[in-house]
Amino acid sequence: MDALQKALDQLDQASAAVRLAIQDLANGNGATEAAGNAAHALSGGAIDPFVFRLAIFVLAIFVGYYVVWSVTPALHTPLMAVTNAISSVIVVGALLAVGISATGAATGFGFIALTLASVNIFGGFLVTQRMLAMYKKKDK
Repeated sequence: MDALQKALDQLDQASAAVRLAIQDLANGNGATEAAGNAAHALSGGAIDPFVFRLAIFVLAIFVGYYVVWSVTPALHTPLMAVTNAISSVIVVGALLAVGISATGAATGFGFIALTLASVNIFGGFLVTQRMLAMYKKKDK
């Protein structure tokens, strides 16, 4: 009988965690926030949501690393072009942050974003140029 009561308590905890996760998603919180709160509720408060979010972040780093390094060279050039396009959007946002901002912090962060996105764009063009040079026929 105790095992049945324990199973029912765990089922209630799981149900509460699912309701909390759905409520977090409905309130506009991210999926990571909802998952962290659900893990906190399921563990009875033993797992801090920060630890769960940190674990998701670390796993995302590893997945991103393996995804990027498994790209074949033939796809590298189109992907670099997309990355340069994304960085150009960041440059526009950074210019707006630097030009319109009323606080020094926004100006500083906008300048840092502008600098890093510019380095990314120019580095991407250099890498793309080098990749395209690999496909050219060599003169003997």
